Amino acid sequence: MTKKLILILGGARSGKSTFAQSLAKGLGERVLYVATGEPLDEEMRSRIEAHKRGRPSSWTTLEIPTEVGRRIAGQMGDAEVVIIDCLTLLISNLLPEGEDYNLQEQRVTAEINELIDCIKSSPASFVIVSNEVGMGLVPANPLGRRYRDLLGLSNQRLAQHADEVYIMLAGIPVEIKALQER
Repeated sequence: MTKKLILILGGARSGKSTFAQSLAKGLGERVLYVATGEPLDEEMRSRIEAHKRGRPSSWTTLEIPTEVGRRIAGQMGDAEVVIIDCLTLLISNLLPEGEDYNLQEQRVTAEINELIDCIKSSPASFVIVSNEVGMGLVPANPLGRRYRDLLGLSNQRLAQHADEVYIMLAGIPVEIKALQER
């Protein structure tokens, strides 16, 4: 199987994670699932538990809120496929409230650079899940606008390197990078 980088974008509850898991099953048997969410409240703990129940028990899971590229490189073992679910929470984890935008941008850029380096140097395929947050309302506060901007820029960087990019609409994957290349 040829190594791939696949980026899956979409809104909340659009079917991104389910689609990522189905793609991973077709890319290899040894799957490393990287979860970036942190159980900071009861609702998030419940969501994380539901995600865990939905994954095959044979998959290895790493819970990594930041420094994803570096930590995957050190812990991926013999994985043939790495799912990162999701970039949305990873970027959120990098944005402490009240911090200068330039520092936030530097931290996000460094994180994405490390992730791209990890992907390039790994023999595994990667499937990355991320929300598309630029199609909605403009956030009402500066941190929300910074987050939207930095996630959008991160999605763009990964899409440039990706072999396939999908947008999920109502549970239906639409391959969009192939449209650009026609």
